[in-house]
Amino acid sequence: MKVIVTGGAGFIGSAFVRMAIGETDMHVVNLDKLTYAGNLENLTSIEKDPRYRFVEGDICDAALVDSLMAEEKPDAMVHFAAESHVDRSILSPEPVIQTNLRGTFTLLEGARKHRLKRFVHVSTDEVYGSLEAPLEADENYPLNPSSPYSASKAGSDLLARSYFVTYKMPVLITRASNNYGPYHFPEKLIPLMISNALEDRPLPVYGDGQQVRDWLYVDDHCRGILAVLRGGREGQIYNIGGNRSLPNLDVVHKVLAITGKPESLIQYVTDRPGHDRRYALSSEKLMRETSWRPLMDFETGLGRTIDWYRTNSAWVARVRSGAYRTYYEKNYGNREAVSS
Repeated sequence: MKVIVTGGAGFIGSAFVRMAIGETDMHVVNLDKLTYAGNLENLTSIEKDPRYRFVEGDICDAALVDSLMAEEKPDAMVHFAAESHVDRSILSPEPVIQTNLRGTFTLLEGARKHRLKRFVHVSTDEVYGSLEAPLEADENYPLNPSSPYSASKAGSDLLARSYFVTYKMPVLITRASNNYGPYHFPEKLIPLMISNALEDRPLPVYGDGQQVRDWLYVDDHCRGILAVLRGGREGQIYNIGGNRSLPNLDVVHKVLAITGKPESLIQYVTDRPGHDRRYALSSEKLMRETSWRPLMDFETGLGRTIDWYRTNSAWVARVRSGAYRTYYEKNYGNREAVSS
């Protein structure tokens, strides 16, 4: 199978590419614009493999998408490429609308024209919005996005679904819970807390830190996507969860305990606007229809992730570019610290 992977230089996309090249016989063409979170260093272990090719480009570029599909004649596409950070979408909504909606439309049109056999659209549990305990969202749960990011993903999910209904395109949609693991750009909760703790810098915690998230190790997520690509039913949605829900503050405490850093590094800051309180997924459908199960328990996965950041401090330093520093200071520097 030859697969075009969009956003294959990002955190989850690069993990998928490494897995596809290292553990399957797939040929992978990686289309990535190399925005701030796209890093080809994530792929150095497989970059010289004859079954791998990198193409720099924008998924909104219809001519490029068309020519790439005509040249490569792929069997399938796995679509990761997205503006994926909620805070960035709040500060500047336009990029998430352009990439997540326009980009998905461009890819769907290309896939329709070239009659791809599979189109896997990778989405997020955030499209379900905040759920009261003990509810868990299955694939039929109503969409209730809260941020420009999650709204753009919900819209792209519906667009992808419409191509199955209207054009009979072999579209499949996955929705995953919060991922963590190596190579994660240090802006999301776990990599930010780890990198700051290792440098003895403050750990900014939104509000009271009691927002609950389900945690999924990135390789477990990628195995779930492979299961859907290979055996999922066309037109279906599949949730991929880690079955480990924790308040954010508990995660921060675990990071500090493993790194041996003091809890005095925690700095409570004004909460994010419209911050969802609780996400929760049911992965029963995927587990019932395939052999997939999440294999990594959270404590082991977190320990491995922290070890990776300890031994790859140079990687962290390189990805923390001037642009990232500007964003970091804009997003966190202007938030008023509050007492614990």
